[in-house]
Amino acid sequence: MDESLLLQIKHIYYPLISAVGVPVNLVAIVILYRGKCGLSQCITSYLLGMAASDLLVVITDPLLRWSASIYFANSFIFITPVCIVIYFSAVAATVVSVWLTVAFTVDRFVAICCEKLKTKYCTKKTATVVIATVSLLGCLESVPWCFVKEPEYVINNVPWNCVTKQSFHTSPGWAALEMIHYILTPCIPFFLIFVFNVLTVRHISVASKVRRGLRSKSYTDEHNDPEMKSRRKSVILLLSISGSFILLWVLHIAHIIYRRIADMLTYYTYTDPNFTIYRISKMLQVLSTCTNTGIYVVTQSKFREELKNGVKYPFNLIVKHLSTVTQKHL
Repeated sequence: MDESLLLQIKHIYYPLISAVGVPVNLVAIVILYRGKCGLSQCITSYLLGMAASDLLVVITDPLLRWSASIYFANSFIFITPVCIVIYFSAVAATVVSVWLTVAFTVDRFVAICCEKLKTKYCTKKTATVVIATVSLLGCLESVPWCFVKEPEYVINNVPWNCVTKQSFHTSPGWAALEMIHYILTPCIPFFLIFVFNVLTVRHISVASKVRRGLRSKSYTDEHNDPEMKSRRKSVILLLSISGSFILLWVLHIAHIIYRRIADMLTYYTYTDPNFTIYRISKMLQVLSTCTNTGIYVVTQSKFREELKNGVKYPFNLIVKHLSTVTQKHL
């Protein structure tokens, strides 16, 4: 791809993702926090955690790292210590977001496939502990990345910008760290999400056949079966979130594996096809932080209703105020 075209796309794409991702995730957090979507407290806790981590990814990655570099190139956020904190936050938020998707997938697997464990594991308390643990471990795992960057130049004793240290590309220690990081995020999560989804769908398929066989004797319509309805909604939500993650991360994972196999340390030109693929994979990865709210709107009728009420609320206030003013004048 031509360098100028790639830059033009980047200059439009990242600000657009920032402009959409921040309000979209904020809306999801507010609606989910109200707890009126007909979801269990356990599910709501995981979805809130995922929305909060996605919001942090949007703020630190496409907004502060990319959009700011386009429109605010000389601002204080490019002082090296601040730049490193933003870089660390972006890495940590991404790790937490990915592993919370795994945690949600595991929770739904237990809820659907493990009846005995369900009552103990699928609770708000357990969800809170899991979210806190994932967040803490995600931050700790990301700490070494603070030491990957160094100043690009120094002006009046002030270090500016962040560039990757040369030793990062040559040191066996950094190579091992990078490999461990990419194995932990996103390769293992990708594998776990795929496996648990397959097991969940398989269990539901078997259970549904048995349940249909039992209920057919009483000539009961399966569409009126409340248990089947509940499971169907839960699975649609699970597969939508997991499927979105898999589709938007698969190119990035494939590129990581290819880079390691080809021993590709860096890109020689902006027109290098590998660099183009890397950039596209990063764009898709960032897009994954904005899709969950759309999934809730499509799959959850009560979420849609809450969103409609939220949109109508300011207009209702205006109409109420105008009617009050009109009555006073009359």
